[in-house]
Amino acid sequence: MFSNYLIGLREGLEASLVVCILIAYLVKTDRRDALKPIWAGIAVAIALAFGFGCALEFGSQEMTFEAQEALGGSLSILAVGLVTWMVFWMRRTARHLKSELHGRLDAALAMGTGALVATAFLAVGREGLETALFVWASVHAASDGTPRPLLGVALGLLTAVLLGWLFYRGALRINLAKFFTWTGGMLVVVAAGVLAYGFHDLQEADFLPGLTEKAFDISGTIPPDSWYGTLLKGVFNFQPDPTTLQVAVWLLYLIPTLALFLAPTRTTTPTPVRDKV
Repeated sequence: MFSNYLIGLREGLEASLVVCILIAYLVKTDRRDALKPIWAGIAVAIALAFGFGCALEFGSQEMTFEAQEALGGSLSILAVGLVTWMVFWMRRTARHLKSELHGRLDAALAMGTGALVATAFLAVGREGLETALFVWASVHAASDGTPRPLLGVALGLLTAVLLGWLFYRGALRINLAKFFTWTGGMLVVVAAGVLAYGFHDLQEADFLPGLTEKAFDISGTIPPDSWYGTLLKGVFNFQPDPTTLQVAVWLLYLIPTLALFLAPTRTTTPTPVRDKV
């Protein structure tokens, strides 16, 4: 449940900050007439993300077991790729996000209502589609038969909306760079578990070999139905009897990705140009 809460919080807060920046800029520049198109674009983006999630969930139920596992594994790998790109992109561009959005909004204001709707839709829609895909993959990996994963996502999104509103009102100030660094690092750990489970799905679909080759089996020490087994499953997608391929994929993704993400960023200073005599 915690991993899904983290997904909802992280992705939802990014979308909330985008919305806050757009709305605050229009209010400060006395362009309240443009708020309705912005909200319309946001509503369409949310509806599209929700519809995409429903299509993934209900569409996969009509498939055979092998097709379901193949789809689940493929989408899990795709979701991890998108989330990995997202956390690195946010780490690199978070400082300039506000000015970038202001520039897009100025251009949209000059073009008209349709451009405003498109700007809000694209700004929020990307986050929504990424969230829907990664949430579906994470819930599919958890597969504990309870509504707790979806409840965790819902609580994370509600927390993100609340934080976004507090930011807009000026009632809350935190170091967003540190926040996104910590949550991004935790999200990489969650993504490693989703990726490993995605490869396991492909093994169950007979797309990849090695389903019976277990790296270890500690089910007796950590029973999957115990409270701590359920906790580890919910937070890290931990499996007490993973295949050798799962462990290899988990390590090959987690170690270099986390090292690159947590590595200090280099700031280059421009070299002074000497005047020619």
